[in-house]
Amino acid sequence: MPDLKKILKESSEVIDKQLGLYLPAGKGYPPQLYEALRYSIFSGGKRIRPVLCLAASRLCNGKDEDVLPVACAIELIHTYSLIHDDLPAMDNDDMRRGKPASHKKYGEAVAILAGDALLTLAFELICSGEADLKKSAICLELAQAAGKDNLIGGQVMDIMYENKELDLPTLEYIHAHKTGALIAVSTKAGAIAAGAGEEEVKRLYNYGEYLGFVFQLTDDLLDGEGYCRILSPHEIRQKAADLVDKAKEELSCFKDEAWALRDLADYILNRKY
Repeated sequence: MPDLKKILKESSEVIDKQLGLYLPAGKGYPPQLYEALRYSIFSGGKRIRPVLCLAASRLCNGKDEDVLPVACAIELIHTYSLIHDDLPAMDNDDMRRGKPASHKKYGEAVAILAGDALLTLAFELICSGEADLKKSAICLELAQAAGKDNLIGGQVMDIMYENKELDLPTLEYIHAHKTGALIAVSTKAGAIAAGAGEEEVKRLYNYGEYLGFVFQLTDDLLDGEGYCRILSPHEIRQKAADLVDKAKEELSCFKDEAWALRDLADYILNRKY
C-alpha cells in the first residue's frame, strides 16, 4: 500500500506546480498585485482542501487534468478568506503562518483587492474552456460554500461573537460554516469533476462534512481556542475520534480503494501543526 505522506507530498507538488502556471512569478500587471497574490498563495499552506479534492476525484476514477483547476480554485478561495480574515476589521491578525499578513506587507487596500482577485480567479479557472454541466454544478457548489449561507455567514457570526461567551450550538454553527463548508465541498467537487454517481457524491460530501469538524476540533485543541473554552481536551479528542469513525463509514462503499481518504482522516485527527 502506498505511503500517505508520500501521496500528500506528491499531490501538494502537483497543485503548487499548477498554481504556479496560473500565477507565474515575475509576470502580471500591476506587479504589486501579482506579488501580493503569490505571497499569500505560496506562504506555506498544507493544501489540505485541494488534496482532498484531488483524492476524491482519483477515488472516482477521475482524470487529474479535469480536476486540477477545481482543486486550485478551492485553494484560491481558501487563501482569499485568510487574507480577509486577517484584516483589522475582522480578526485583526498581523501574522499568518509565521510571516506578516498580507495587509501588513502590502497595505489594507492591496490585501482586500488581492483577496477579491483570488476569489474571482477561482471561478475563472473552473469556467475556462468548453462549457459543460459538471463545471456549472461545481461553480454552484463552490459559490454556495463560499457565500452568505456558509463561509461568509460563519465569518459574520465569528465577528459578532468575538469576546462574548459562546454556547456549543453557536460555536458549531460558526465552525461548520466558516471552516467546514469549504472542506466538505472539496471532496464533493472532486467527485463531481470525476463524473461520479449521485450516491458516491453524497458519500464523499458527508465524509468531507465530518472531516471539516475534525479539522476544527484539532485546530482548536492545538491553539487552545474555540472548543477549548467549552469542552475539556479529552472531550475534544473523543468527539474528533467519533467523527473520524463516521467519516470512514461514509467511505465503506469504496472498500479498499478509499485507503488514502481513510488515512487522511487519521492524519488530520493526529496532526501536530
